[in-house]
Amino acid sequence: MRTKLVLALVLLAAALSAAALLLRDGGTQAPVARITRDGVLVEEIPLDGIQEPRSFTLEDASGSNRVEVEAGRIRIAQADCPDQICVKQGWISDGTVPIVCLPHKLMIEIVGGGGDLDGAAG
Repeated sequence: MRTKLVLALVLLAAALSAAALLLRDGGTQAPVARITRDGVLVEEIPLDGIQEPRSFTLEDASGSNRVEVEAGRIRIAQADCPDQICVKQGWISDGTVPIVCLPHKLMIEIVGGGGDLDGAAG
């Protein structure tokens, strides 16, 4: 069961990364952390506008995740899911790989900013 969950998480992250690369626009925008739960936008946080670190907890019937935000980066610091993959991923600061908590149907992705891969990366 755990192997299937990890495999599903890896496949989901790869698909989301590919979609982000294909659907992004060519302009340079300020990086924004987009937090969604079960496909519904929960919050957007402009990462270049963070003056002081902050943390908050996202809770619903499936569980809770404590999110920490600093200037230019974001992470899930604590979660009550069994595998802790989202916590172990650590900080993200660009749009290359989203944070996904599959048991809680939570995803954090960064859109905009200069850190995304370009067409020549490989």
